[in-house]
Amino acid sequence: MKKILLIEDNHEIRENIAEILSLANYNVLEAENGKVGVELAKREHPDLIICDIMMPQLDGYGVLHMLSSNPATAGIPFIFLTAKSEKEDFRKGMNLGADDYLIKPFDDLELLDAVEMRLKKNEALKSGFQKNAQGLNQFIQEAKGQENLDKLTADRKKMQQFKKKQPLFSEGNHPIALYFLNKGKVKTYKSNEEGREYITNLYKDGDFIGYLDLIEEKAYRESAVVMEDSEIFVISKEDFFLLLHNNRLVANKFIKILSDNLAEREERLLQLAYNSVRKRVAEALLLVEKQYKNEQQGVSQVVISREDLASIVGASKETVIRTLADFKDEKLIDSHGSRIIILNPEKLKKMRN
Repeated sequence: MKKILLIEDNHEIRENIAEILSLANYNVLEAENGKVGVELAKREHPDLIICDIMMPQLDGYGVLHMLSSNPATAGIPFIFLTAKSEKEDFRKGMNLGADDYLIKPFDDLELLDAVEMRLKKNEALKSGFQKNAQGLNQFIQEAKGQENLDKLTADRKKMQQFKKKQPLFSEGNHPIALYFLNKGKVKTYKSNEEGREYITNLYKDGDFIGYLDLIEEKAYRESAVVMEDSEIFVISKEDFFLLLHNNRLVANKFIKILSDNLAEREERLLQLAYNSVRKRVAEALLLVEKQYKNEQQGVSQVVISREDLASIVGASKETVIRTLADFKDEKLIDSHGSRIIILNPEKLKKMRN
């Protein structure tokens, strides 16, 4: 049974709304003012909050602000009750993160429809999504379902074709978009004063690219280039910040999506920075296998140039070639041109650790 917190200072209105919701099989918690409502929300963690705007002591805007500032309650969908319909009231509430409005007087059906819609959208946005074009479209459509995000349209989010070696962005430039790799391969890298590349990450189907600098509104700290012909969604900076700023639940989900592999990436970079060359080559091979694994007849193989592999390892091409030759002698790998067949992944993992 879904739990709904109703915050309304008018006893008659509160009693009437609570009765309607109870008859619809909702568990209703009642609060006679904003302060009591905030405490109940923190303690009970309801599935949805319905709150009047005009209340003594702490009004609805104050309630929403306090709950939005608390990570434990920030994601709870929030419906305002108001007797006013001026645009200023709507704008203020939406800027604070309200999900919907009900204008008094409203009938039973309006109330139940609004509650059901918010609960359904909340469940949809809590769930994950497939990391492909269909999944991205599904997520964007759910975000568009939030009324304050109706400017986010498919016309502004287009998939583009990128050719091999075509750059996405360059170190030092300022971000203007978020990139979603639908199909293909992309690498990010940094260059030193001598022009030598160091690959910082490899991206596969379903990955977002370039989001950290976009969120921090800083110049790119690395460059990105396409490794093979790819399909990439380019989501404008404006659309990206619509997702982040105009709805608390959408923002929470989007941040979770974007930070999905951040800790893993930082750990890998630390390992590559401090490990021996053998360990770093083993780590690099396992990374490439994870991102671009291609199994044939039960054998895992990857395709990557020796230059790119050396850029991941942070060593010279000659050093990496010598290490690969050692691995081949030890029956850890086999190789044919740029194709590397991993014969003993378990031993590579032990070596890395």
